[in-house]
Amino acid sequence: MKHTDSISGYHAHIYFDAATVDQARNLCQKAAESFGAKMGRIHEKNVGPHPMWSCQLAATPEQFAGLLPWLSLNRNGLIIFAHPETGDELADHRDHGIWLGAGLELDLSIFE
Repeated sequence: MKHTDSISGYHAHIYFDAATVDQARNLCQKAAESFGAKMGRIHEKNVGPHPMWSCQLAATPEQFAGLLPWLSLNRNGLIIFAHPETGDELADHRDHGIWLGAGLELDLSIFE
């Protein structure tokens, strides 16, 4: 059984489309300001294993403890995929993911 001390951080990926890009940008900016999470680029294309356009928030375990509940209450219909960073990218995405909203199919082939 893995222990949480192997988690160095978390990523939360906020998914959006052309109709919700501004909503996602505002959510990510507010989350970064409120929790000190590092906001990545607003990708208006699919990147990595992600099946939709997305923006990444990188958080420490301490930041994530407050960020996740806040995202769950403020996502306003956006789908969010979050996962720990343990050094095993395949397991982090495949086995340890947390979905807010509908779960989507990730393209895990990039980790093989």
